[in-house]
Amino acid sequence: MALEVDWGRLHEEAVAAMRRAYAPYSGFAVGVAGLVDDGRVVSGCNVENASYGVGLCAECGMVGDLVRGGGGRLLAVWCVGGDEATLMPCGRCRQLLWEHGGEQCVLRTPEGDLTMAQVLPQAFGVADLEAAAQRAT
Repeated sequence: MALEVDWGRLHEEAVAAMRRAYAPYSGFAVGVAGLVDDGRVVSGCNVENASYGVGLCAECGMVGDLVRGGGGRLLAVWCVGGDEATLMPCGRCRQLLWEHGGEQCVLRTPEGDLTMAQVLPQAFGVADLEAAAQRAT
């Protein structure tokens, strides 16, 4: 039985995470929340660094929270900016969401709810690594 997504709760958790973001350089706070297949909600915020390139996106923090809490699969994700409006994850973070949610994970986007298969078509994943290993033997 699939869990029902409480989008209101995900938005609240994403906004709460965004309010804890560390963004002194860009001033662009981001928060994200995701529903896990065991019913947990995980969240994260962006954490900037004076060495700009090593800042962490909110999705990185959320995936860290997911793994630290025992793992599982993301079923639904919502990312927001400082004005609480919906944001699209960057390319690196889309790859993280694919790895930890798969093609059926639903992402709330500015254009509506989309599966990761729609957001990241022809995604690279573990199956590609396994296929390459098989070809190499």
